[in-house]
Amino acid sequence: MNQHKLHSVLESMRLPNGAYVASTSDDYDYVWIRDVCYAVMPYLNSKCTRYEKAYHALLSLLRKYEWKLDIHTEQKPQYLHEYIHARYTRNLEEIPVEWGHAQNDAIGIMLYGIGQGILNGKPILRDKVDLRIVQKLVNYLECLEYWESPDNGMWEENVEVHASSVGACVAGLKAVKTLVDVPEYMIENGENTLNKLLPCESETKETDLSLLSLIYPLNVVTRQQAIQILDRVTGRLERKRGIIRYEDDQYYNEGSEAEWCFGFPWLGLCYEQIGELDKMNEYWSKTMSITPETGKIPELYIGGTDIPNKNTPLAWSISMAYQLQLRMNEMQENVS
Repeated sequence: MNQHKLHSVLESMRLPNGAYVASTSDDYDYVWIRDVCYAVMPYLNSKCTRYEKAYHALLSLLRKYEWKLDIHTEQKPQYLHEYIHARYTRNLEEIPVEWGHAQNDAIGIMLYGIGQGILNGKPILRDKVDLRIVQKLVNYLECLEYWESPDNGMWEENVEVHASSVGACVAGLKAVKTLVDVPEYMIENGENTLNKLLPCESETKETDLSLLSLIYPLNVVTRQQAIQILDRVTGRLERKRGIIRYEDDQYYNEGSEAEWCFGFPWLGLCYEQIGELDKMNEYWSKTMSITPETGKIPELYIGGTDIPNKNTPLAWSISMAYQLQLRMNEMQENVS
């Protein structure tokens, strides 16, 4: 697979405002904060401006809804629509329908991405207003008491305390603590919760695909914890065409759980993170085995079938495969 093909597919999903649609399908033709942060990761170390433009779009979005931050840095949201929304129109406007907007991991990954961008010399913060927004996002997580705050999690479903959400917030707070005021107790409380939950995702899920985020990109677990997570995910969730999100997942379930395509490259990136390059290679091969010639990797294969769902391509899937491909190319260049 030519890396330019994956780049081209991802580029087709980038909007003029710098954000990315999750997919070009009718269901997913929206902008999710989380998905934008994952979609733009291949460009963190690149000389292009895609990375910072994506974060400028997200910061501009939050400047528009700063009034909501002002309210909920003082009082906890009581209803889902009061949370910082997880998804928006292509023009970055809130969508007035019921949705599981309590997604603390989206705020955490955004803070993490801002910190990583600045660390890599990207001009993420344009002015004092952007910096003020970052401070208010920290204050928002403090008001929520995110370390014990049940949320909808990465999959926008059942409300409980999720390790993947808590870990994202821990990583995000660490990433911006040199930029704004981050009370140390916020990080400590998050780490304490994380250590109590791991290697489980929550009280109801012993393992979950979302836990991979704690290894890559967030890097907030020890090597031993990472190995426990990886052993559970590969042992219980891996299937022929991808990784199921969790056991008994009902989304696109046709007799068995749907198999998510970004699981294979995500595992490859996690194994690279802990230095197991043979396993990284293995999951690159598995990624290629489910990648169409067009490079348009779907969200998932419908449970029990070889049929992709209509969310094809999925920006998150393309981004994960593209990142792993870039790592594989770097390895080959170093060998040669």
